[in-house]
Order: sequence, then C-alpha cells, then structure tokens
Amino acid sequence: MTPDVLTLGETMVLFSPDEPGPTKHQQTFKKSLGGAESNVAIALSRLGNDVTWHSTLGADPHGKYVNSFVRGEGVDTSTVEFTNDAPTGIMFKERRAFGETSVYYYRHGSAASTMTPDDLPADAIAEADYFHLTGITPALSDSCREATLAAVERAREADVTVSFDPNIRYKLWGSDEEMRRTLLALVEKSDIVLPGIEEGRTLFDAGTPDEIANACRDRGAAIAVVKLGAEGALVDDGEVTRVPGYKVERVVDPIGAGDGFAAGFLDGRLHGLGAVEATKRANAVGAFATTVTGDVEGLPTERELDVFLGEREALQR
Repeated sequence: MTPDVLTLGETMVLFSPDEPGPTKHQQTFKKSLGGAESNVAIALSRLGNDVTWHSTLGADPHGKYVNSFVRGEGVDTSTVEFTNDAPTGIMFKERRAFGETSVYYYRHGSAASTMTPDDLPADAIAEADYFHLTGITPALSDSCREATLAAVERAREADVTVSFDPNIRYKLWGSDEEMRRTLLALVEKSDIVLPGIEEGRTLFDAGTPDEIANACRDRGAAIAVVKLGAEGALVDDGEVTRVPGYKVERVVDPIGAGDGFAAGFLDGRLHGLGAVEATKRANAVGAFATTVTGDVEGLPTERELDVFLGEREALQR
C-alpha cells in the first residue's frame, strides 16, 4: 500500500482509572493505548485515508496488543519491528475532579527508544504524500533523534510534504538548549508546522500567535498553524487568518486533542482544501477528541465529521 500519510513514533499501553482521583487510591483501570503519532494515524484512517505507522515494540503482550489495536483501526503496521531486548512502554493517566489530567510515563529504555536510522522504512517514507512527525520521537534517545532527522531528510529528498507538531515533552529532554536546538532544526526542514501557543513561546521567544506563525514561516515553513485550544487556531500561509474553534459543552479529557487537530488538518489537505478550510476540519476533530476518556476513543469517522461540519455551517447561515 502506498500511504497518503506515514508517521513514526512510540505508542504505549495506557491505563486510565475508572474514577477520577489520585492514582495512589485507584484500584481499577481500563487498558487502551496512547501515542501521538499513532493517534494521528488512527484519526486519519477513520477519516478514510491510507496511513502507515512505524515503530519498534517489545516482543511482549503489550507490544502485541498495541500492534493489533492500531492495525485493527485500519492502519498499516507492516513495517513495525519487535525486539526482545526492551519492553513496550506503559503509562497511567490520572483524572482529577477539579484540575487537569496528568500522565505518568514508564518509558525509559523502552523498545521504541532503540529505533535507529537503519530501522526506517525508507521506501514507504519516499512513497507517501505526507510524512508527519512530532517532537516526542527525537527526545526518546540519541538514536531516535538520528532516526527522526534521517527520516525527514529521506522525505525531503523524495519531495514528500513534511508535517511537524513540536509536541514538547519537557521531561524527556536533557536540557532546554538541546530541546530548542533539535526542534528548531526540524521546524526548518518542515513544510507544515503545528505548534501550540505555549510551545511557540518556548521555541521562538514569541509572545503572540501572529509572531509564532511568522517565526515558523521565517524558518522555511510554507504553512504555520498555531493551536489556540478552545479559541481555535491562527493560520499563516502567506495570509494570516483566525479560525474559531467549536464549543464543547463538557470536556471529558483534553489529551489527544492536538493529535486530532493534526489529523484533521492533514485530512483537509488530502481532500484538496486550502489551509483555512483544512483548519476548520482540524478544529472539529480536535473537539471530538475531548468528548470521551482516552486518546482515540472520541475520534470521528468521515461521515460523523462531515455531518458535524454541515450542521455547524447551517447554523451560521
């Protein structure tokens, strides 16, 4: 299969508590999975696109579960590798009745952190229309950083459009200087950059969404889309446009919304939409993702998304 989009990165088994409250008092958890790149892949697959997700998983029950789950969502996992030398990562989510959701990671020395440039599916990268990556993968290890940069170079050599979500995970980086140096290098090699407002401020020392978008464009991005949470997003593709978000009456779990946003944007571009119209789809998919517990459970199908957008457009007339 020639993919519309190829992405690579770590996916872990996610344990979410049945009830809100401190993790130390929880007794029962629901098992699912979470990983920024596989979240994007699953979202794109539900929207009717051909997607390949690449990673290295432990040759353990958790790794087999992750692979089966992602493949069961219609994502091509044929390039995924398994290793006996490192385990699949796991994480626990903590939901507070009053306060933000927290996540505790157990990923140090995980199977995904062993990825190297030699493990890359070079042909699949070159054959894709889009290569999507995040700033998480290069933070996992030195070899993952080398693999990420090599994958981007392979995509650029093949004229594949590179989409980059900085997705900063501060705890994974050895220093802020290393983080900024690595992520700014990836911004400079990307065609589409999708930072959140706080990520943009961290990377560019910029104060406003307009300044963040301009900083991305100054470093070579053709399109910069700055995510503004419930307020929507700011798009700069040569012209700057604010695209309002969609109100969610009750946000159940905000984690995964940014991945849904990225998938919605890429889906719009694959449908031939301009940057502004693609951002409307991005805002909508991101809103869907917040409505249930779990990273991918709330992601819409193509029909659900089209019905949602059609209803919102009718209300605005």
